[in-house]
Amino acid sequence: MTGSAVAEDALILGIETSCDETAVAVVRGGRRVLSNVIDSQARLHERFGGVVPEIAARAHDARLPQVIDQALREAGVKMAEVSAVAATRGPGLIGALIVGFSAGKAMASALGVPFSGVHHLEGHVLAVRLEDPATEPPYVALVVSGGHTALYSVQEEGVYQTLGSTLDDAAGEAFDKVARFLDLGYPGGPAIDRLAKRGDPQAVAFPRGLTGKGLDFSFSGVKTAVVRHVHRAQAAGEKVVKADIAASFQEAVVDVQVEKAMRALEMQGASTLVVGGGVAANTRLRARLAEEASRRGARLVIPDRKLCVDNGAMIAAAGFFRLSRGEVTPAEAPADPSLKLPSAVA
Repeated sequence: MTGSAVAEDALILGIETSCDETAVAVVRGGRRVLSNVIDSQARLHERFGGVVPEIAARAHDARLPQVIDQALREAGVKMAEVSAVAATRGPGLIGALIVGFSAGKAMASALGVPFSGVHHLEGHVLAVRLEDPATEPPYVALVVSGGHTALYSVQEEGVYQTLGSTLDDAAGEAFDKVARFLDLGYPGGPAIDRLAKRGDPQAVAFPRGLTGKGLDFSFSGVKTAVVRHVHRAQAAGEKVVKADIAASFQEAVVDVQVEKAMRALEMQGASTLVVGGGVAANTRLRARLAEEASRRGARLVIPDRKLCVDNGAMIAAAGFFRLSRGEVTPAEAPADPSLKLPSAVA
């Protein structure tokens, strides 16, 4: 590791195109958000009930220049003032990743500034720097999104020990699949969150996968249980109350996430839980985590909802962190849909 590649007050342009959000932000010093523009593709994918990779990549290619311009305008800075560029390198959809990653490298080269290829999940974890700059390791991080559900021990910033991960569906994936089955629209997470507020979370006793069994997650079983419950009710001529099903399903998923997160804190002897990822925007999850953390005397840090979903600010923050350690991504580095997090040595 060499000295820092950027100044303490560097202006970082962050680009995120790992899935279906074309997002660009300008962040000063890795912690102060000047702009954070998120251009959603939800309407493009809605009729398919999920993200279509080719459509996502083409939409990123078409929209990215305008989103970059908007982010610079909202930040009140010119392109020439940008100190460094950061872009998501992986994991994610390869076509979508290539658009933002290639654009980021090209911009950095044209400007003659350092470039950082960021791990998407590190972005979600280090969004904590934007929400509460005083938060420092050690802490436990819970990342819950459409493609990932995992717990990490962060004893040293930038080094992640995996404590548990999903064995099948990620939480966000389960939300999308159940929402599609119930014909609630896409994206499924927000749709279920809204509908659940009108339902009874105790109406149906859906299973809680792997509770009391380590720190890995499993959401495939509860998803299947929802389908079976609806089919049984319909066969028996019973009324299917979607709000009750949504609330009960959401409660089952939230129960597992909260139980695992609290156990991870206990096992690690940690007093701080950091949460990130799109599912962290779920109102019930945020409320339950706050209740349990307070009851146990633990500190909970969950970023604002706009910093939980895929966004450029978290990529800029993570990019600044890596660049401040002298870690510059070389021009020949490729996008990597299976990129691994820097992990602790066993």
